[in-house]
Amino acid sequence: MGAGMFELRKDPITGWWVAVVVDRQFDRERFARAARHVGDGGMCANCAEPGEGARIRTLKRNAFHVVGTEREARELEQELPQVSMDSVGESGAWQTVIAPRGHHASLAEEEPGIVVAMLGRVREAILAARAGGATDYLQAVQNWGAQAGALTNHLCLDLYDLPQIPHRVGEELGGAARYVIREGECPYCALVREETARGDRVVFEDAAGVAFAPFASRSPFELWIVPRRHAADFARATDADLTSAAEMLQKTLRLLGLLDGPPYNLVLHTAPLRERVDTTYHWHWEIHPRLREIAGLELGTGLPVNPVSPEDAVAELLAAGGTRAGGAES
Repeated sequence: MGAGMFELRKDPITGWWVAVVVDRQFDRERFARAARHVGDGGMCANCAEPGEGARIRTLKRNAFHVVGTEREARELEQELPQVSMDSVGESGAWQTVIAPRGHHASLAEEEPGIVVAMLGRVREAILAARAGGATDYLQAVQNWGAQAGALTNHLCLDLYDLPQIPHRVGEELGGAARYVIREGECPYCALVREETARGDRVVFEDAAGVAFAPFASRSPFELWIVPRRHAADFARATDADLTSAAEMLQKTLRLLGLLDGPPYNLVLHTAPLRERVDTTYHWHWEIHPRLREIAGLELGTGLPVNPVSPEDAVAELLAAGGTRAGGAES
């Protein structure tokens, strides 16, 4: 049994605490977990979807039925026979942005033009949800590998049009606003400046953005991709922004893939649909590899436990890739 000194680190934006193990020597074998394909019997529903190129497929309209607390849900059940489903809070949708037929490779290996087109569809979906005025947040995610919750081997980005702002994003919104009041600048812009200055948590940077492991990483090899240009809303991203984002996503995921091609969840954090947070928020991507199981300390306390320090994680990735931040060969 190896050593395990927990270093409590505080997220500078949300104020949440994380326990990072900082004195255990990195053991690659503990995190050698390749993404598994989904058993679909060779039948891909996304390949059968009509249309060409990257496109949006609607899986379920009115995907969310708001019932509230258990007591409110029981009261609602008593009312259902007398009311229509439309009157009890059904809203939103579950959609997916799918790559062209036959594209079952990872996002890192995909043709750049297709990735840009898929990000353009995400931008389009956010604009449509905002115009609809019925929901509060559109969440874009990619689940890669069966262990990460993927339901298909087809390259896609799932879209969840939610009737509420997710808790994590809400904490970021509030924390970022407080940071701006206290420090006079966007915390994500500050992170980009500070992380590039110190360098030991940066895996890649270019003129458009920075990919780094956050100081209070909640899971091993967690990575953020933050654009240098301040912007709160992904829906306002320019075509040049989409091209830059696609390039950074592919380069960062390609580097992460050197760790045996792990399963991961890719998550877009962007502005809510019905709030203007231009000054305080900053859209960004988060990558969470699925390399371990949740244990009792986390379940009992709600405290995330990261068995690999972000500094060690970045050193391992850069050593595996033979690169330094910025892409130069070592």
